[in-house]
Amino acid sequence: MELFENPDALPVFSGGGEEAGIFLVDTHCHIDGAEYDRDRDEMIARAGRAGVRLLVNMGDSLESSRRSVKLAARYKNVYTGVGVHPEEAFPFTQADDDRLAAWAGETRVVAVGEIGLDYYWEKDQDRRQLQRDIFVRQLALARDLNLPVCIHDREAHGDLLKILQTEGKENRGVVHCFSGSLEMARELLKLGWYLGVDGPVTYKNAKKGLEVLREIPLDRLLLETDSPYLTPHPYRGRRNEPGLVRLVAEKTAELREISLAELAEQTTRNARDIYGLDK
Repeated sequence: MELFENPDALPVFSGGGEEAGIFLVDTHCHIDGAEYDRDRDEMIARAGRAGVRLLVNMGDSLESSRRSVKLAARYKNVYTGVGVHPEEAFPFTQADDDRLAAWAGETRVVAVGEIGLDYYWEKDQDRRQLQRDIFVRQLALARDLNLPVCIHDREAHGDLLKILQTEGKENRGVVHCFSGSLEMARELLKLGWYLGVDGPVTYKNAKKGLEVLREIPLDRLLLETDSPYLTPHPYRGRRNEPGLVRLVAEKTAELREISLAELAEQTTRNARDIYGLDK
């Protein structure tokens, strides 16, 4: 993927953003990394012009979480989560718990995340067990801190659902970039979880995801980019960024047969409800 593209080639949204009163939230991005060091200020400004007014940056390692806390302190429209992604799983100590808890006490930290399970890359059973152990440990931390969680789930649907129905039954939050079945979505909705939708809904091969998207109650839906990954069509292959959540919103509104304004209003309300934004 080309990470440093010409920002002048980004889309100009015909419906307007700020000037049209559209208010969108990118509830899941990773803009703390080096991919954005060249143009971070301009990229955040572009998001605003597309109507993307608030961003939630997710930490995915201890180092990323540290950067994310600093990022949220610098930009008034950026919030953050802190946590360790399953691909970064390692045996936690009490010192690691304490470090995450200390960061979580910062005023603009709104979640424990990105945490979860990823069996796509990890085939070793001992490493998968470590992922489960660290996931459960971070769920407990979130409960202790009274924070929602942001969950990554890739080809680990059965184990993830089992954990949420047992150890995680008192947690709340979002399963980000939901890729499970309609049946799994229904089970998660029964438990009160939100589901995130990202760039893949714009892809030509997104048939299963579109079926699920049509079924998710509007008051349980969140919009995401997962920047710099999962760039929506027609910009696949390039670096993603929060302003492109506008394309996810437009496709979702089309599929739900509602206006962009209605979708923006409800998903922004959802983001505020689960993450406490702007309160």
